[in-house]
Amino acid sequence: MRPASIRGLSLVAATLLPALALSACAQAPADPPKPKVTEIYRGSTTALGQKLRFPRQDGTLVASIYEIPPGARLPVHRHPQQRLAYVLAGRLRVGTPEGRGWEYGPGEIVVEMLDHWHSGETLGTEAVRLLVIDQTEGDTANVELHP
Repeated sequence: MRPASIRGLSLVAATLLPALALSACAQAPADPPKPKVTEIYRGSTTALGQKLRFPRQDGTLVASIYEIPPGARLPVHRHPQQRLAYVLAGRLRVGTPEGRGWEYGPGEIVVEMLDHWHSGETLGTEAVRLLVIDQTEGDTANVELHP
C-alpha cells in the first residue's frame, strides 16, 4: 500500500491534469498574422492613353533603381517597349515636346509612354528615387536618346 502523501498527490494529479488539458484545449492558439496587400495601381494604358505592350516571346525583365539629383533633367528620349516606374522618393515631372506634362510623387506609378519623345526633371530639393521595371523582347535596350 502507498503512503498517504503519495496517494494524496496522485489524487491531486488525477483531478488537475484533466482540468489543465481542457483549459489548454479551450484556449485555441491565436491566428497567425496575415499579410496585407495594398494594390497601388491597376490600368491598361500609358500616360498618353496608349494600350500597354508586353513581350510576345523571349521576354526579359529588368529592375533598376534610378537616383536623379535635385535640379537634374533627363535628356529627351523614348521607350520602344514597356517601362513602369514606382516613385520611392522626391517629385518628378515628365513632359513631352508638345507641352503635355505629368507630375508624380512617392507611392505613384509612372506608366511610361511608348515610342513617344519625352523628358523628365526633378521638382524641389529632394532627389527622385525610382524603381524602374523594363519588360523587353530579348535582351534589347529600352531607352533611345533623341538625336
